[in-house]
Amino acid sequence: MEMTMRWFGSNADKIKLSEIAQVPGVKGVVGMIMDIPAGEIWPKERIKALKEEIEAAGLSLKVIESVNIHDDIKIGLPTRDKYIENYKETIRNLAEFGIEVICYNFMPVFDWLKSDLDYRLADNSQTMAFIARDIPANPQEIIDRVQAADGGFSLPGWEPERLSEVRGLFEAYKNVDEHKLRENFAYFLKAIIPTCEEVGIKMAVHPDDPPYPMFGLPRVVKNREDLDWICNVVDSPSNAITLCTGSIAEDPANNVYEIMAEFVKRDRIPFAHVRNIKFLPSGEKDFYEAPHLSEYGSLDMYKIMKAMYDNGFDGYIRPDHGRMIWGETGRPGYGLYDRALGASYLNGLWEALEKTNQ
Repeated sequence: MEMTMRWFGSNADKIKLSEIAQVPGVKGVVGMIMDIPAGEIWPKERIKALKEEIEAAGLSLKVIESVNIHDDIKIGLPTRDKYIENYKETIRNLAEFGIEVICYNFMPVFDWLKSDLDYRLADNSQTMAFIARDIPANPQEIIDRVQAADGGFSLPGWEPERLSEVRGLFEAYKNVDEHKLRENFAYFLKAIIPTCEEVGIKMAVHPDDPPYPMFGLPRVVKNREDLDWICNVVDSPSNAITLCTGSIAEDPANNVYEIMAEFVKRDRIPFAHVRNIKFLPSGEKDFYEAPHLSEYGSLDMYKIMKAMYDNGFDGYIRPDHGRMIWGETGRPGYGLYDRALGASYLNGLWEALEKTNQ
């Protein structure tokens, strides 16, 4: 297991690589290049510069999150083949610089959805929350709310150029139901996985967030059955999963412990996002993102880490979203302090598992 933290790049992240390097047990960075639009090829010189910058700080770069998928691929338009070829070239370019895992999602329009980006807890820390009654019927209202609370930072999956096209995207997706989205997903996987196999990269899909339909948009990475279908549609270790405990557990019907154990055992989880959530009494699926420590949320983090350890997890892991604590401000979910606490806690659980099994 190698602990990492997400970093958005020196031009897009107020957190310095030197600060991440000071977090005990964090060995690498999960990187991205935010200003390359979906569908365009990632140039080798940009990848090389990112890798050199990260390695100069004493950290590794083995995971990229995300190489966004153009909507024409998800919708199934005739132009998709051009964008798939571009995606394959990006895979080759990333592999040339030692990238092993690409985390991505296949969600229509919104990459993730929360009702609040600055939900205040009893200890006065701020976190993100999903409260169903606070999700407006008009998608534009949630866009306006996110942009008002983004702290001045571009949020992954909510880039301004993408949000400006939302109305047109909803129109484009109007005939895409779950069956059609699955068809288009299978087409994409069958096209790119042979390239991944050639160059040694694992494509690791992130669960839908939230893992159920919103605004009439279909979801196809929402539960154990969907993950099994994905793994079987192209049966290859290169066709993998980023198991995000927070996202998959947002639907109480999903047993995150069993899902983690099964797909680690099947060698399909090269990368994991591990976070805790706390369900609220206001609604069955209402929650806020809690501190990583088990007692603060609804998930048993020891049980999650044990499921990974017992089934031979040997990939990359990162603490997922953190609260804003100790006066820190910045990109919602991605402050330094609470994620550093989360990384240390998860590393401590892993050390305990290793030593009790010697």
